[in-house]
Amino acid sequence: MKTLAVAILLAAGFSATAQVNQNVTKESTTTTVTVNNGTGKPKKITKTETTEAKQNIELKDADSQKLNKEVKQTPVQVSQSTTIKGDGIPTYYELNGERYVFVTDHDGYRISSPSVKEYGLVRRTSNGQYIFRTKTGTSVGYFDGNGNFVVETYDDATDGFTKETYSKVVVPAEQK
Repeated sequence: MKTLAVAILLAAGFSATAQVNQNVTKESTTTTVTVNNGTGKPKKITKTETTEAKQNIELKDADSQKLNKEVKQTPVQVSQSTTIKGDGIPTYYELNGERYVFVTDHDGYRISSPSVKEYGLVRRTSNGQYIFRTKTGTSVGYFDGNGNFVVETYDDATDGFTKETYSKVVVPAEQK
C-alpha cells in the first residue's frame, strides 16, 4: 500500500513538471512623457505597449523512432495591448444625454461637463470602490466590467439606494 502511494505521488510530481510545448515571446515598450503647461507641477504620462507572440511546438513525424525530429510550422498568435497611465488623461462618459469628462489626477478623477466645469471628484478607497463627491452630495461608486461608472446614493426619504450609471463613450480623436 505504501509503495502504491509513493508511485502515485511520483507520477503526479512528474506530470506537474511536464514541458509546455509553446514558444512565447513577450516584448514591452514603455514611453514616459513629462508635460509642463505652466500651471504648476509637471504632468507625467506613461504609455506601455505590450506584444505577446505564442506558437505551439509540434513535430512533423511525432510517432517515429527517429531521434532528431523536425519541427512542423504552426501559426503564431499575436496579441497586443496598450496601457496609458498618468495625470490629465480624459475618459468620456454619458448620463441622461449629458456628456461628462473624467480626467485622471494623482488621487483619482476630476469630473467636468459642458455646463459645469468642476462637476465633482472621484477618489479611490482602500477596498477598491470610489467616493463620488459633487456639490449635491457624496456617494459610493465603482467601475463595472464594461468600464461604466456606477454610482449608488443613499436616499433618506426611501431608506434605500438609487443607482446611476455613467456610460463610457468612445469618442473619435477629432472630436476630443
